[in-house]
Amino acid sequence: MSATRDPLAGAADLSPRTGDPGLHRLAAGALLISFQGTTAPDWVLRGLEDGLGGVCLFGFNVADGEQVAALTARLNEAARPVVSLDEEGGDVTRLAYHTGSVYPGNAALGAVDDVALTERVYRAMAADLARCGVNFDIGPVADVNTADDNPIIGTRSFGSSPDLVARHTVAAVRGLQSAGIAACVKHFPGHGATHQDSHLEIPLVDAPLDVLRERELVPFVAAIEAGAKSIMTAHVAVPELTGDLPATLSAQALTWLLRRELGYDGVVLTDALDMHAISGSVGLAEGAVRALAAGADLLCLGPLPTAEDVRGMVDHIVDAVAEGRLAAERLEEAAARVERLRDWFDGTHLSPVNGEAADGDVVGLDAARRAVSLTGSAGPLADPFVVEIDTPPTIAVGEVPWGIAPWLPEAEIVRVKPSEADAGELLGRARERSLIVVVKDAHRHPDSRELVSALLAARPDAVVVEMGLPIWRPGAGAYIATYGAARANARAAVELLSGGPSVAGL
Repeated sequence: MSATRDPLAGAADLSPRTGDPGLHRLAAGALLISFQGTTAPDWVLRGLEDGLGGVCLFGFNVADGEQVAALTARLNEAARPVVSLDEEGGDVTRLAYHTGSVYPGNAALGAVDDVALTERVYRAMAADLARCGVNFDIGPVADVNTADDNPIIGTRSFGSSPDLVARHTVAAVRGLQSAGIAACVKHFPGHGATHQDSHLEIPLVDAPLDVLRERELVPFVAAIEAGAKSIMTAHVAVPELTGDLPATLSAQALTWLLRRELGYDGVVLTDALDMHAISGSVGLAEGAVRALAAGADLLCLGPLPTAEDVRGMVDHIVDAVAEGRLAAERLEEAAARVERLRDWFDGTHLSPVNGEAADGDVVGLDAARRAVSLTGSAGPLADPFVVEIDTPPTIAVGEVPWGIAPWLPEAEIVRVKPSEADAGELLGRARERSLIVVVKDAHRHPDSRELVSALLAARPDAVVVEMGLPIWRPGAGAYIATYGAARANARAAVELLSGGPSVAGL
């Protein structure tokens, strides 16, 4: 990157050029912005001084915990920002983006089905966040994953049962908020029955309202009763509720259903408005206005919008008020809710219970060991040859490392693209050796299943390790299901292969 002055730096001076300064500040206060780099740019610090609501951090903002703590301290010198990120454990992590999470994700916790364990894991995550100066976790995921081929939820969900998802969502909310971190339950009114990725298009939940109430809404109702400080919207269309609109832009979803029917009065945060479901349909600035009008309080921006985009959004919101398309009272209401959230931050303090929150590695590994399962018999490993079948990452997960390499250093490990792999060549290299095949969500990838089947046809004694959802179970000598691809899941799987600690304990 050039060392010259950022040409956009002045674009996010959010002090009003004309008009009511208070209105400009209200408009800026609705934005949760993102930025590149591990230090806060000047335009972000000036924007916070001029009223920006807060920031959303991503993996590219993180080097290590000490750096994040310094970054958030600098942000807090400028204002009282909401400092958020997506820390779900499992596949979706920001603090451990470069190494993989020490916590298994929701699918693993749902497989164990011990709400005390889920609360313990989320409390440990909250301790990590608090040490880094983060006050708002965009999690837990409360979606009921009923579509096996769901490309965006999968292992991020506690499971396919509304009641199971509800009780673990409540446990996660309690774990986070008992340790001073605001929970943001997502993705309302439910993303689990979709077959499309809202980063790329507007997914469809084609279910009548009575099904929605009996399935998708059950965890959200439970989270509201548990006192969740925030709920995130989904960019999904539910024809009977929202028509063709994504829920983020629908007053029927956010005001009529969430506010009036379900009685929720906490902060409503949108999913990232730069996702194609919004930016590719009505545009970023207009999406901001429509989301606010529908009932949202904070507007999340992903990594794509620039400082100039932020300035344009603020101006567009102000213009919408002047044109009568957005009531100033709606902005005031949103600002009041966010201010109540800040007051809650100020009044809560992290207090680890029995020292558990201080050692996330122990908490996470215990959970991963309890979740992992083995079908068949692996037998002792002999000069292991490991084939890790590459799976394209989703946008939500990003390029987080996964696989068993860190925990099986004595093995020869190759990572292959299934469409380019030569099964015969791999089998030749595995001759007279233990063959281990590692996949992730093989049920969603025909080319992965084809390669696994070709390898097993010649080596039925091989071990298959599934690091996604264990929906497709081929006939292997041994089959290990981890329910996620986090670092903790991988270690638990290798322990089963190597005859290490038992699943039940440390």
